[in-house]
Parts: sequence; C-alpha cells; structure tokens
Amino acid sequence: MLCTGLVAIEATILATAVPSIVADIGGFAQFPWLFSIYLLAQAVSVPVYAKLADTVGRKPIMLVGIGAFLVGSILAGFAWDMTSLIVFRAIQGLGAGAVLPVSITITGDIYSVRERARVQGYIASVWAASSVIGPSLGGLFAEFLSWRWIFFVNIPLSLIAAWMLIRNYHETVERKKHRIDVAGAAVLTVGLTLLILAVLEGGQAWAWNSWQSIGAFGIAALLIVVFVLIERRAAEPILPLWVFSRRLIVTTSLISLGVGAVLIGLTSYVPTFLEVSAGATPIVSGLAVAALTLGWPISASQSGRLYLRVGFRNTAFLGLGITVLGAAGLVAATFVPNPVTTALACFVVGLGLGLVASPTLIAAQSSVPWSERGVVTGANMFLRSMGSAVGVAIFGAVANGVIADSGLGAHSADAIRAASAAVFIGVVIAAVATIAGAVAMPRAHVDDIEHRPAEAAEVVEPTTAA
Repeated sequence: MLCTGLVAIEATILATAVPSIVADIGGFAQFPWLFSIYLLAQAVSVPVYAKLADTVGRKPIMLVGIGAFLVGSILAGFAWDMTSLIVFRAIQGLGAGAVLPVSITITGDIYSVRERARVQGYIASVWAASSVIGPSLGGLFAEFLSWRWIFFVNIPLSLIAAWMLIRNYHETVERKKHRIDVAGAAVLTVGLTLLILAVLEGGQAWAWNSWQSIGAFGIAALLIVVFVLIERRAAEPILPLWVFSRRLIVTTSLISLGVGAVLIGLTSYVPTFLEVSAGATPIVSGLAVAALTLGWPISASQSGRLYLRVGFRNTAFLGLGITVLGAAGLVAATFVPNPVTTALACFVVGLGLGLVASPTLIAAQSSVPWSERGVVTGANMFLRSMGSAVGVAIFGAVANGVIADSGLGAHSADAIRAASAAVFIGVVIAAVATIAGAVAMPRAHVDDIEHRPAEAAEVVEPTTAA
C-alpha cells in the first residue's frame, strides 16, 4: 500500500500546480508533456519489469523502481526549465513502471484467491485517498511553499516504502543462470514508445495523416513484427507468446483495455465539464472525480463474496452493467449540469469498475504459477495503460470535432457541454464494447482455475502475511 501510494499520489498531485510551474520556469506550450512522458515511460517499461520480476524476484525489481522514482523526484525538484523537468518526469515514470505492477503481483503471491479481493480493495483505497490528498497537497505546496515540494515530498515517502519493504517482505527465489532477452526488450521498448507516442500526439502535436504520424505507426508496427520473431526464438522471452494463446489471460487483458479507456474518459473531461458548464471550482470538480475512486474500493473489497459464489465471469458482467448505467447517468447529467448528480454518476461507475478490474485481474493471476504471475500482471497493467492512451486520442478527437462544429469556441459553456456529452457517450460505448471481453471469458469457478504449484518459488513469513 505504501509503494502504491507513491504512484497514486504522483498521478494527481501535479495537475493543480501546473500554473505555478509555468509561471516560474516557463514552457507553457510544453507542459502537456509533463503528463505524456510520465505515462509513456511507465507504460513501455511495464512488460520489461514484469518479466524481470519473474526472473530475479519481486523485491529487487520493486526496490529498483522505488530508487528510480526517488532519483527522478529529486532531480525534478531541482529542474531549471520545462525541458529538464520533462526529462526528469520520464525517470519518475520508469520507476513507476516497476512499482505498480510488481506491487499487485506481490499481493497475488502472498494471499490466496479467496483473500485477494479484500486485499485488492485495500490497494484500491490507496488510489481513493490519493485522489483527494494529491490535488490538495499540490495546491497547498504551490500556494504556500513552492511547486518543487510536489517532488521533494516523495523523498521521505520513497524511503519509508523501501524500508518497510526491506524489513517486512521476504522471498526465496530459485537461483539459476538466466539468459536476459536484451534484444526483445530493446525492440519492444522502442516499438511501444513509437506506438504510444503516435497515439498520444496524433491530432495534437501533428495531424493524423502527417508524415510524423504515419511514420511512427508504420515503424512501430514493423518493430512489433520483429519482436514477435525474436520472442519465438528467445530462450527466456521478455513477453512470452503463450500469454496470447490462453483465453482467460487474453480476455481479462482486453477487459483491462476497456477499463483504461473508461477511466481516462471520466478523469480527463468531468472536471472541465463541471468548471465550464456548471461554474464549479477546481476543488469541487476534483471531488466529483474522486467519487469514482471512492466507489471502486468499496465494490472491489466486496467482490470476493460475489466471485466465490457466481464466478469471475458473472461478477465482471454485473460490474460492466453497473458501469454502463453510471456512464449513461453522466450523459443525462450533461442536460442539467450539476456537481452532485455528476459525482453520483461517477460513484456508480466506480462501483461497477471495482467489480470488473479486481476480479478479472485476480482470475488471470490465479491461473498461473509464481514464475508466470509477473508477466500476466504486467500484460494486464500494460493493456490498461494502452486503453488510456488510445482513449485520450479518441475522446480528444471527438471533443475537438464537436467544439469546432459548434463554432462557439473552446470557452463556450454550450460547446463544452456538447463536447462532454459526446465524450461520455463514447465512454458508454467503450463500456458496452468491453462486455465482449466478458462474454469471451471462460465459464470457470475459482476452484477450476486456481493454480496450486507444489514448488512455490516464494515463501513469506506468517508475520508478513498478517
């Protein structure tokens, strides 16, 4: 929970301080890269860290991630211009790429499938708390101290998290000689970097039909083909191709893709919708989004009771149905903009996603042994990041198109209301499309898929589990 808190707070603390940062070091035109580069570095590094966690163990990879995050935070706090700050944010993202998936993998190692829903609920509660604490801290630091403390506050948090991990988490990993798939890791990283870069910047920094966009997509596709050829011959592939041959893992990863798209649609557009259309303050609009992350842990912590009774597939169906209802409520709320009704709709969406994200991830983790769990978790987390990246591009194009057609401009309340309604309809479509992944999930109960290897590669002391 402490390690997850590092990433969770960083995801929300920066936004409220952007005006102060720009006023101090300039670079207004570049500031969106503060978010894009972090997401990019985090997403492309997840598969590499996930495989290494299965190879050398969870603990060293987690400590490497915390170390990179700490170094990036210190450097960012001393940034002298926007370009240097963007580079240091990339280092932070590389650290976050290890912390988030490996922390979830460790949870899968320590707890049984019956305990995991409750524990995943605790992890989800960290995100809920961070959605409120992060923006508040960011605003306080920017107003009363300096925006640099947004990064310096990570120093004690990182040290405490690392110390707790060293002190309380013990693992035994089978020591043997490994052949690291350097070629596969390099090709995958470059290919995914170009792909996510093309998705994030298409329609923003350059046109979709420009040579930059076509070139980035084309080279990314070529490198992914080369990566598949490398993985077929690698002794220990960085992303084993068997991941794409197992129905449960493929379907749960596709569901994670949809979850990422739904999340980014709400967190990116609800604040702007409320501030422009309803005249809400940034704090009020932020609390409306926080309602989503409050509903999530409530349902996630209780999802175990459901999937133990009706199975993972039916639990995901129920969650997606609730998500669709909540998203439809957001569409309805655009007719009479109001922070309360919008927050209620976000809360309902959060309840639904809690019944989707945690159970499907637990199902995938439970179906494989220790030596494969990191790769499976990494694939799930990577697809969620890709869902967010693709969602940003699609929803952004939709919103910009609606505003342009209105002829009223981006500062018009009517134009923003219409654009927000179009985005929220897109969120409904994404949630409905995600149901296809649930339809394709195997009909299996917990006892049918739970993997119980006799030679567990990790032993955790009873006090640690407690």
